[in-house]
Amino acid sequence: MGVSHIALAVKDMEKTHRFYTEAMGFELVKVEINPRGEGFAKHVFYSTGSSDDQMIAFWDFSKAPGQEEIKTDICRDLGLEPLTNHIAFQAEDLADIERRKQRWLDHGCVVLEIDHGWIHSIYTEDPDGIAVEFAVLTRPFTKQDAEEALELLHADSPTRAPEKPLITFHQPNQPG
Repeated sequence: MGVSHIALAVKDMEKTHRFYTEAMGFELVKVEINPRGEGFAKHVFYSTGSSDDQMIAFWDFSKAPGQEEIKTDICRDLGLEPLTNHIAFQAEDLADIERRKQRWLDHGCVVLEIDHGWIHSIYTEDPDGIAVEFAVLTRPFTKQDAEEALELLHADSPTRAPEKPLITFHQPNQPG
């Protein structure tokens, strides 16, 4: 079963639209107008790949009375470290990760890259401070992985993995 869509409220729909179409490469596919008191809200949908599901959607409440000052940073507004709550999108392979990383850098994004040993990920933040990730599995899950996962899930004092992930920060490309 896949995910139809994830919906989040944003402060500036124009910045959000530019980020998700230009930096992320997603396609705007639908906008619904929803009455809100004397105003309205826009529910804006973007395809992340498939033409009929796997979407991300955003609520624009800028024309909805009483909802002008919303909090959108799903980490900092909850007192969490950046990247704790994040949305991860599937990359095709490591070459796709590299292409997407370069696209983000070309659009002025700071990129965090982590090779976890079993999954390779890149992260950045959208205009509302929402962390987004592209990730690709670098090895299939095994029965041993599942057994270890269940053990760690119920462990009161789990031990940290012996291998530390490889972490790299990439600064955006400067126009020149």
